[in-house]
Amino acid sequence: QVQLVESGGGLVQAGGSLRLSCAALGRTFSSYAMGWFRQAPGKEREFVAGISRNPEITSYTDSVKGRFTISRDNAKNTVYLQMNSLKPEDTAVYYCAVGQFGSITTSPKGYPYWGQGTQVTVSS
Repeated sequence: QVQLVESGGGLVQAGGSLRLSCAALGRTFSSYAMGWFRQAPGKEREFVAGISRNPEITSYTDSVKGRFTISRDNAKNTVYLQMNSLKPEDTAVYYCAVGQFGSITTSPKGYPYWGQGTQVTVSS
């Protein structure tokens, strides 16, 4: 059974940093893209960042470019999201996901496996 376990969320002041982790259990995902999405209350789930099976290939939504960094450790079957210079508008539940293929897609439909989500709250 595949399970994605997220950690690292919490409450932080604007300008602060958090590092999210997502450990994949039950299967090796080194051949697949992985992504982070977020969903704020009353809004649709949106793509935040993705990393290809080639860890040098990454993609970010415009609003987080230069502030967030996605990385992966295939030996640990884990993906990370380093979030710096956080803003109140970054407040959301953050989800990690494993893609269907090795290349990044920004659509949630391209990710068959999802974590349970971790809350990130940025206070002003």
